[in-house]
Amino acid sequence: MSSERFPAFFEQVPRLMVRDPLADFLGAAEGGVLDYGYADAVRLAGHSCPTVASAYALAHHALTRLYPGELPVRGNLRVSFQHPLDEGVTGVIAAVVGLLTGSAQDGGFKGIGGQFVRRNLQAFGAQQPLALRFTRSDSGATVDAASELSRVPPHPELPELMRHCMRGEADAAQARRFGELWQQRVARILLEHWDDPEVFHLSSVA
Repeated sequence: MSSERFPAFFEQVPRLMVRDPLADFLGAAEGGVLDYGYADAVRLAGHSCPTVASAYALAHHALTRLYPGELPVRGNLRVSFQHPLDEGVTGVIAAVVGLLTGSAQDGGFKGIGGQFVRRNLQAFGAQQPLALRFTRSDSGATVDAASELSRVPPHPELPELMRHCMRGEADAAQARRFGELWQQRVARILLEHWDDPEVFHLSSVA
């Protein structure tokens, strides 16, 4: 029984169901069907923040667009990133995207008999118009994606509270208020702006 106590809004974020042929082959999930929620991304990253939220949302949107009317196939997607792996938050985004797409870097699963290969399905420092590019390995269908999180600004109190917390000057009430306001922004990104094209940019590539 889980002892986790996540913010209530986690359960309101749209979930993503995918089909993973490797999970099916190894009997890990009936039909290979896996059901992911925002809490899974938080467990992977160890925290909930705008970056983790945007990575989850962009992957969800891209997979839904690439597989209209059907379950996305986990492990059948290549993802390229505009920025190098060690630049900014690229590594965090890549981890969350990898969770949902099955794409991995050179340390990923090498496959079984040439099938189910997951390694080298992520590339970095790519010349492309938006931050992320999702491509189906079978059809070549491609979606570019990026987020503009400045469209969802933090609460005015947040910067000062963060400074107090980082300096070890915050009391218990201030620390609690900081966490609440931080997650309120994440909730706004994922709930109020889930379908906002000004926040989440997606473009199908011909």
